[in-house]
Amino acid sequence: MTSEIDPFRPPTDEEITSAETRLGVMFHPDYRAFLKGGGDVGNAVFDPAVVLPGSGYCDLFEIAQYAWENAGVPRDLVPFIEDNGDYFCISPSGEVSYWSHNGATSERWPSLSNWFQQVCVERR
Repeated sequence: MTSEIDPFRPPTDEEITSAETRLGVMFHPDYRAFLKGGGDVGNAVFDPAVVLPGSGYCDLFEIAQYAWENAGVPRDLVPFIEDNGDYFCISPSGEVSYWSHNGATSERWPSLSNWFQQVCVERR
């Protein structure tokens, strides 16, 4: 019996470090923890990006590449959720920002946990 690869399992530390190297960025410790926790966004209507192969439209590398090259998202922001051409991004300092298909917005959260509480829990 062959085991199937599960792209939606929590990644290992080594897989996360490999993703950082491939993207040329350092993930904030909160984002590393988010990835290791399986990227749970509760009952939110969007899917978080995944660093493991075979994740289809949730592939972090494809999302980031497109956002950086075509949507104007700065390279220091990691777009960890894509939603119809809009992005939730995390900065090196751990601040989360919303990047609209029209460009930068003023929507910001001081941390991933604040973002999660306000966007994934309270906006349901």
